[in-house]
Amino acid sequence: MSTFELKTLTEEGIPAALEKAERYRLLNEAAEAESICLDVLKVAPDNQQAIITLLLAVTDRFSKGYGVSETQAKELLARIAGEYERAYYSGILAERRAKARLAQGGHASRWAYDLLREAMECYEKAESMRPPGNDDALLRWNTCARIIARNKLVAREEEKLEPPLE
Repeated sequence: MSTFELKTLTEEGIPAALEKAERYRLLNEAAEAESICLDVLKVAPDNQQAIITLLLAVTDRFSKGYGVSETQAKELLARIAGEYERAYYSGILAERRAKARLAQGGHASRWAYDLLREAMECYEKAESMRPPGNDDALLRWNTCARIIARNKLVAREEEKLEPPLE
């Protein structure tokens, strides 16, 4: 098996590369977006847009059935500079994990409630420090609340208290 030396982006090419990465994400081509972000981060290791886009690309793959590790997502979260952004994207991570569990169905979906509540707590933290006019955390919190209601999710402790179906 041959190994190729990867080519290095120019600093000037970073903005266009990040636009392409976002476009690939929107086209559900997470692997392509991830590759571009890795190229950007090789040149600019602290580029926040690349870190966030890479985090989103990694978490896009949770619900696709890929064996994607949460470790990489958590490492990326730690690299996000702003406290608001870290709280908000921690919520995104938990919410996407919950959606992946719901999509799996069966026993796995029993963890969705806890993950959605974790996401909602992150969004509440982000809400408390959000920039003026930025309601993103509120919108995500409401989405989680609706997912819980639509799917009639309950905490696992409450689940045990319900009488068995006859």
